[in-house]
Amino acid sequence: MTLLHLFDLDGTLMYGSAAPVEISRQLGLSAEIAELERAFSAREIGPHQFSVAAHALWADLTPAHVRAAFEGSPWLAGIREVWQEIRERGDYCAVVSLSPSFFVELLLEWGAHAAHGSVFPAVPFTRPVEEAGILTPAGKVTVADRLCARFGVSRSDCVAYGDSATDMVLFEAVPVSVAVNARPVLTERATHVYEGRDLREAYQLVTVARPRIEAS
Repeated sequence: MTLLHLFDLDGTLMYGSAAPVEISRQLGLSAEIAELERAFSAREIGPHQFSVAAHALWADLTPAHVRAAFEGSPWLAGIREVWQEIRERGDYCAVVSLSPSFFVELLLEWGAHAAHGSVFPAVPFTRPVEEAGILTPAGKVTVADRLCARFGVSRSDCVAYGDSATDMVLFEAVPVSVAVNARPVLTERATHVYEGRDLREAYQLVTVARPRIEAS
């Protein structure tokens, strides 16, 4: 049985932070992005409104800022090792995140088979953000279905990893899920729950249960 592992980024692969936060820190805009994050968490704004506001906030963003944000982010330990093991097993791993594509896609360098984020124009920005390209929680399932078709698996072969309400729709669409440093709203719906800073330990919860997954 071939599995497709679907990883959220913000708060999941990244401990206690998010790509927009790390990007904004490089520009000295931590307070401004914190207010946007608060409004998004409170559902005062949606993914498109958040993305448009962040795009405007990052008018001076350069590729060097993006790279510094990526390299300085508080990543969980063991990400590359887990993805290498997934590859060696003949399984697949992908990142599906609401964060900007130009940041999410850098994780291809670490061994992900695919990386999908909200589609932003290339940095430095010369075009606006288009609503059609902004990923939503329900859109994560659409991306997962496209990845299933690409890799020749089905939803029943998927494992989702996430931390917040934006992952709930995907958790409900697949049979196995791992809540990683997650909010209670998600842990209540997860197959497995992990608290810690090492992805290898979260992944181990799935490998231990794999015989049951394959038998189901």
